[in-house]
Amino acid sequence: MGRKALIAANWKMYKTPAEAADFVKAFLPLVAGHTRDEIALFPSPVLLPTVVAACAGSNVAVGAQNIYFAEEGAYTGETSVGQLKAIGGTHTLIGHSERRQCFAETDEIVNKKLHTALKHGLIPVVCIGEVLEEREAGKTADVLKTQVTGAFVGITPEAAAPIVIAYEPVWAIGTGKTATPEMAVEAHRIIRAEVAKLLGADVAANIRILYGGSVKPENATSLIGEEEIDGALVGGASLKADSFEKIVKY
Repeated sequence: MGRKALIAANWKMYKTPAEAADFVKAFLPLVAGHTRDEIALFPSPVLLPTVVAACAGSNVAVGAQNIYFAEEGAYTGETSVGQLKAIGGTHTLIGHSERRQCFAETDEIVNKKLHTALKHGLIPVVCIGEVLEEREAGKTADVLKTQVTGAFVGITPEAAAPIVIAYEPVWAIGTGKTATPEMAVEAHRIIRAEVAKLLGADVAANIRILYGGSVKPENATSLIGEEEIDGALVGGASLKADSFEKIVKY
């Protein structure tokens, strides 16, 4: 297996700067020397300078929960890639289910953001996944294929290497429900097959696909231990240093 797992913490709209600094101070010693996996924290925008500074020189990367596709301009409330890079951010989430549901982000917007992130050398984590109604209607495969295809419009095989995909079944986010390892593996195989169709077998074999959906210390090993699953995008369980450490060390 050539794919190095990425364990990512999505803090959503939680923590003050002081709380974020306390987390990093507690967390870094717990994972010092951990090289098996990549580790990244995704705090909310106002926390980014604090977290980047606190993680400087460590084995923990820091990224944004969102970027805008324009490089600058009159876009009140948005964060540009230039601003993120200037403070030392290296990763970004794109198209998280909450962005899609709460802020009406479309596959077209996700695609534009992906192009911008790649152009500027960021590591983009493109989030896709079905809602409960779609899964119950047997539409999971169709939804995943549509979202992958939409996100990857105009992306060449040569440009695709940095891309990470996060499969997040929306029905399992913040609900306490979790896809079984078998369900997650099936979805990951659908995604990887679609990437192969779009960008070739080599890109598909190397692209990392994370699982995100109520990942906890109790289920991390069974999920991330699957060959098809290349890490985790962790929500609530990433807010405490000791909890997130257990997931990192699955």
